[in-house]
Amino acid sequence: MSPAKALKKRKNNFNAGKQLPGYFYPMKILIIEDDKETRDYVSTGLKEAGHNIDSARDGYEGLLLAKEAKHDLLIVDRMLPDLDGLTLVKMLRSGACHVPILFLTTMCGIDDRVEGLNAGADDYLVKPFAFSELSARVNALLRRPRGTVEQKVLQVSGLEIDLLKRVVRRSGQIIDLQPTEFRLLEYLVRHAGQVVTRTMLLENVWDFHFDPKTNIVETHVSRLRTKLNAGNKSDLIHTVRGAGYMINEAA
Repeated sequence: MSPAKALKKRKNNFNAGKQLPGYFYPMKILIIEDDKETRDYVSTGLKEAGHNIDSARDGYEGLLLAKEAKHDLLIVDRMLPDLDGLTLVKMLRSGACHVPILFLTTMCGIDDRVEGLNAGADDYLVKPFAFSELSARVNALLRRPRGTVEQKVLQVSGLEIDLLKRVVRRSGQIIDLQPTEFRLLEYLVRHAGQVVTRTMLLENVWDFHFDPKTNIVETHVSRLRTKLNAGNKSDLIHTVRGAGYMINEAA
């Protein structure tokens, strides 16, 4: 079904009073998509779900909006005019933008997905897509905790994670992490002293309830290790062969 036909069907459902999937409170979402039909389809569907939507038609406009306004989620096409989506996401992440990002693209190869996720995206959905799946992925990203009032700081083995400021320190030195690396480290620290399996990480860090058949977990763990161990510090993340990973509760 084309986006235009799907949009017409969604409008009919909406006018008929059928409840559409979405959050019970509005979020501000930025859609960066050059194809007007797709942009309107996604925008209308998310508005019907109760969200507030901004949109951009090219990479530079999207970059400007992402920097100027506070959004809860970005939906980004990879093949954008002027500034491609991959470069856009890398620029945002290098500028300490921690907003969840979902790539929505026709680039469907395994290498494309790995490249997109490694650039800093939190999820990756290939066109053509079902709006129900997009809506579920959007809700999953918006559900992810940003820290709790009860526990503002996590500490283990000389490592400190400030959940509100999103700052990580080891031995007093700040460690610059990408959003996915931050979530990965937070999950490992919350389960310090326990073996965390690859499946647990896929489900709780990436919200993948299937095996993507890539080395995305191993790649991120390796990159996180490198950053944590800078300056010849001891290895904080231990590999438990055949089982998963573990951070010891005491150094």
